[in-house]
Amino acid sequence: MSRKTRVVVADDQNISRGFFEMYVRAATDYELLSGLRTAQEAVDFLREHEADLLILDVMMQEGIDGLTAAKRIKARRPEVKIILTTSTSETSWEEKAREIGVESFWYKEYDEHSIQEVMDRTIAGESVYPGDVPKVPFGKITRAELTDRELEVLRELTASLTSEEIAEKLCISVNTVKRHLQNIMEKTGFESRLELAMNAKSLGLVVSDEDRRKPNTDKS
Repeated sequence: MSRKTRVVVADDQNISRGFFEMYVRAATDYELLSGLRTAQEAVDFLREHEADLLILDVMMQEGIDGLTAAKRIKARRPEVKIILTTSTSETSWEEKAREIGVESFWYKEYDEHSIQEVMDRTIAGESVYPGDVPKVPFGKITRAELTDRELEVLRELTASLTSEEIAEKLCISVNTVKRHLQNIMEKTGFESRLELAMNAKSLGLVVSDEDRRKPNTDKS
């Protein structure tokens, strides 16, 4: 009889962690080794224990984020397959995950695949990433209707940067930043930068690197 796939789950939200643990326990081919509350605990656990698959949330309320943890784990234990998960619609993390060597990426709220399917395909040797951008309602449009540059500007706006600071960070002119913000407001129907930023942040539409890397109380 073949050995079961050994799984570790790390998610700081009790409901999400319980959901993943339930799926692993219910699947005949999987064995739950541990359910952990922080990404750092996952790094520490896999330093001492053998596992085949890690299901890891990107954003954590305490300590390091999931992308940072995944990079550290892959550097030490590249054979451990990782599925990164998130309840936000922040698509820029997909590229970062690929660069690290993360096998699969799953959107909790928006993915067309079930977590069971992603687990099975990942263990079978596939790399499973979403085929489409999450179509999250945002004002009068969906997230998919914003351009990549508009999303970049919006991402920095949620970090409370001024137009000048956004321009410097993205290496574009201040007038270009203002034009993108005006275009976004016209598309969405939001009437101010503050309203735009508040709605984008509350929806988890985009998440700045600063917000991802620091401990936070707003779960995304």
